[in-house]
Amino acid sequence: MSNINSADVVIVGTGIVGIVIAEELLDAGHSVLMIEAGPRKSRAEVTENFRNLPLALKGSANSSYPPALWAPHPMPDDDYLQLDGPDSYDQTYIRYAGGSTWHWAGTSWRLTPEDMRLNSLYGVGRDWAFDYDTLEPYYVRTERKIGICGPSDPEKQWPARRSAPYPMVELPFSPGEKRFTEAVATIGLKNIPVSQARNSGIPYDDRPACCANNNCVPVCPVGAKYDGATALGRLEAKGATILSDSVVYRVETGEGNTVTAVHYFDQNRQSHRVTGKNFVLACNGIENPKLLLMSADDRNPNGIANSSDQVGRNMMDHPQISMNVITAEPYWSGVGSVVNSGIMHTSQGDFRSQHAGAYFRYNNFARNRFVTFDALKKGLVGKALDAEIRRLTACTANVVMAFEMLPDANNRLTLSDKKDWLGLPKPHVYYDVGDYTRRSFEVYAKPIAERIAVAMGAVDVKIGTTFSQSKHIMGGTIMGNDASNSVVDAESRAHDHENLFIVGGGAMASTACGNSTITMVATAFKAADALVAQAKGE
Repeated sequence: MSNINSADVVIVGTGIVGIVIAEELLDAGHSVLMIEAGPRKSRAEVTENFRNLPLALKGSANSSYPPALWAPHPMPDDDYLQLDGPDSYDQTYIRYAGGSTWHWAGTSWRLTPEDMRLNSLYGVGRDWAFDYDTLEPYYVRTERKIGICGPSDPEKQWPARRSAPYPMVELPFSPGEKRFTEAVATIGLKNIPVSQARNSGIPYDDRPACCANNNCVPVCPVGAKYDGATALGRLEAKGATILSDSVVYRVETGEGNTVTAVHYFDQNRQSHRVTGKNFVLACNGIENPKLLLMSADDRNPNGIANSSDQVGRNMMDHPQISMNVITAEPYWSGVGSVVNSGIMHTSQGDFRSQHAGAYFRYNNFARNRFVTFDALKKGLVGKALDAEIRRLTACTANVVMAFEMLPDANNRLTLSDKKDWLGLPKPHVYYDVGDYTRRSFEVYAKPIAERIAVAMGAVDVKIGTTFSQSKHIMGGTIMGNDASNSVVDAESRAHDHENLFIVGGGAMASTACGNSTITMVATAFKAADALVAQAKGE
């Protein structure tokens, strides 16, 4: 059994990837201690926070999750992330028990075989340390573990190369998504159901069926959508020890450069030391590299796991640009979950040797909270204001173009000279989406978006001009077979430390265009298999 001072495996972070690894180890008979920087909250508390927010903040993913003093995370208009460069790496994640799946949309696109071989096929970026067929069984395990619904028709699957069906059928489209699907079909585009970690009509994993609240971001009030918090009680029942409000600030190494302990501050700024046989860093793609850099010692003067000088480099996301349209006829977004579909085939092609692929999605967020302020700016009152809000709610739509980007060592997280409440350095990120992605918008995605607007019957179109972030943090502890230019190997094990695994989005070698979480979890299962074998001494 684990205790608060030691375990067979010590896992830093209680998000989805740490949870998956913890459960595999527990089921294999190993003791597990999980350490979480932030507080542990109930769904009722978070839901009440959301209900009490003013309308202007209800669209903010993080505003329902006020951070603890000792575990800051990015909030609207704060300075926790020190940002620099041509583009802003403005991220949204939370340091709560359960991690950022509290407020994700549940979107679960797989990578394609081509997405994992960018360098071999197109001469750009990096190849993964293994191929799609190696990862595919781990995708199946992920879909079954967290409960992902999706289409049974191969024509509607992405990609169709799969070895097992989804455990649940896809969710139905909203009225707006149905109209959007019909509209884009007239210009040769195929909008397909998204696979998503949400129960579609039946209970699954002790979670109820989706009841279409349409505020999956920032919180599913009934727990139909998977989030890490739904699994924590189950892990404790299996014997895991979970420490919350405990900020790990140092990874300690010993003889042979193995990791011997981690140190954390409690909420009273008191330091504690935890020992173990194997260690997993499962914070996220920002907090993992920050911790590694903070932990520099005599053996590792550039930081833990950083002999390659790649820790904190290659920071990636899915840069996105939105198109807002007002249509002549109602579309009525907002029935069902917030993302139900997408146009994915536009992400693939030989053009990737010249520019990025792009994915188009119809945002199914109810429009009333977005259009009310536009209606108010018109100076309307009374029945005229009410009628305009109703018209705009029915006849506005948002279409997002999400792009892949390439790893670039210059896109780098370093330690700021600014400190948080505990006296720990804040993360500083220099970021540039790169010409590969910018070219995609100008010569490829924008013309497609303009055709989509016409097909939708738009009477007013506004296409953004600057990239925002999708909050999919990737690349800062990049995976590869060559220890000289990567941080972790094919099992997410640090090249420099045989008993340290650094898991999650930071290990991803390419971004593709679809959301990253399912790939993070699939690679976590792969790491878990290696860790179980290692813990057994195999």
